[in-house]
Amino acid sequence: MLSRTLPALCLALLLCAPASRAYATSSGGEVVAVDQASRRVLVLETAEGLMDYQGPDRAPVVWSWGADRAPDLGDLDPAHSWTNPDEAKRRILADHRYLLTTASGGLAAVVDTATGRSRWAADLGEAVNPHSIELLPDGNVAVAASGGDWVRLYAASQGPRVTAHATFRLPGAHGVYWDERTGLLWVLGDDELTGLRVGGTPAEPALSAVRSAPLPDQGGHDLAPVLGAPGRFWVSTLNGLWQYDPAADGFTPVHLTDPAAEQDVKSIGDDPDTGRLLTVAPDHRGPCDWCTSVIRLHRPEGAWTLRGTQLYKARWWAT
Repeated sequence: MLSRTLPALCLALLLCAPASRAYATSSGGEVVAVDQASRRVLVLETAEGLMDYQGPDRAPVVWSWGADRAPDLGDLDPAHSWTNPDEAKRRILADHRYLLTTASGGLAAVVDTATGRSRWAADLGEAVNPHSIELLPDGNVAVAASGGDWVRLYAASQGPRVTAHATFRLPGAHGVYWDERTGLLWVLGDDELTGLRVGGTPAEPALSAVRSAPLPDQGGHDLAPVLGAPGRFWVSTLNGLWQYDPAADGFTPVHLTDPAAEQDVKSIGDDPDTGRLLTVAPDHRGPCDWCTSVIRLHRPEGAWTLRGTQLYKARWWAT
């Protein structure tokens, strides 16, 4: 297995960069990772940059963001609400690029990567454990909360702190994804994948279930688009990885070279250019039992080790 290790000192120095500095769009291929040790979302260089990394003059962190030093989030108590960040996605709306992120401490935010300032943010409370987030075409924001057992659609289009919402009850809600092809908001819980129809108005949204598929295994966790096969979804469960095809309404198992790497996966995704898979799963070796310092690659196999980090999820920084 090919592996590279990022020196902890180099990473610590990189994390001192201002949280609000602009992110310059590059040619693509970056990876975004959620690091609970530094309380940052990190955008890393391309696969080639990390694999060829040889020292601090080749810094792989090209952009980072954290709520602790975000000047516009002081009213949401980020010292508490930004505890254990657990999600990061990239979305584009009206030619603006956004980071979508949540934290177990209660914070959910949509952040403009050009300015580092939030388009919308809310402290939803530590008890509900926000776990994933999605931005809809009308500017509203959906959040899945595993502790609250719900998915909410917030009327975020109406203002940066608006918390009016519609609620759909879903035990163990962990994943949420807006799919333009089906015109549905797909949500993942402990035992089922559900397609929700969005109704009402942007100011007063409504949610109703129109499709549901029982999971082939319990403990649904990650829900993400298959970038190399548009229309399909990646789904991770406690004991396996799957692709779901809404057209066929069926799950296909995904097998890796190491069967153990298919278990307890917190995030999975594919590089749309190469088809290479990226997964993150806890290694149960550090102070964070649900984290790891390793991003695993598949087809072909490989790994990136970032010493000193406590990674929860990582994804290709793509839309």
